[in-house]
Amino acid sequence: MSRVAAAIAEPARARMLCALMDGHARTSTELAAIAEVGPPTASAHLARLTEMALLKRYAQGRHRYYALEDPRVAEALEGLMVIGQGDMPSFTPNTPQRLCFARSCYDHMAGQLAVTLHDACVGAGWLMSAADSGSDYCLTTAGERAFNDMGLDIQAIRARRRRFARPCMDWSVRRPHLAGALGAALLDHAIGRDWVRRDLDGRALHLTSKGKRILERRFDIELPG
Repeated sequence: MSRVAAAIAEPARARMLCALMDGHARTSTELAAIAEVGPPTASAHLARLTEMALLKRYAQGRHRYYALEDPRVAEALEGLMVIGQGDMPSFTPNTPQRLCFARSCYDHMAGQLAVTLHDACVGAGWLMSAADSGSDYCLTTAGERAFNDMGLDIQAIRARRRRFARPCMDWSVRRPHLAGALGAALLDHAIGRDWVRRDLDGRALHLTSKGKRILERRFDIELPG
């Protein structure tokens, strides 16, 4: 307990932890700015917090994102903040709103819409972390039935020579969306069924009224607009 308390007590590390309490991941550069320290110092602080199992690190291409290890860390921080009457630093993304809501991320869907669909799949028990494959997901029987009912050919998707389903850190929402063969197939299917439409001049995706209605019903969610 004393080692964890010492890790949290350092002011720069405390600011980093508080900034991650909204559930969003951030890069070391962003956390350095929040903590008001230089990159080398930030790296040392992040290594200490990761070593103490307070943070987890995601590798995404050349970027390294950091997030709280699990909800218990946030609960502990919230308790300390109630005692200390502290305030959490806020985070405001500067991504254009149409890209924040929905866009393509290579061959799969990203943005708030994709994160909402991802969370609905996990919450419904359609996707579960595969214990023997790192961070990849496995599709449950209920999930396979749900996607098949939507018109996706799960057997054909499984046959593709690539990872089937995995979380991909969303750079605007800073929470995972669905990637892999299943994520790519879902985007292709959504475009083919006119649930979303691609912008001709960029990666933004437009959610159609038909798509909003169907996705809300299929995923048991409520979407804006």
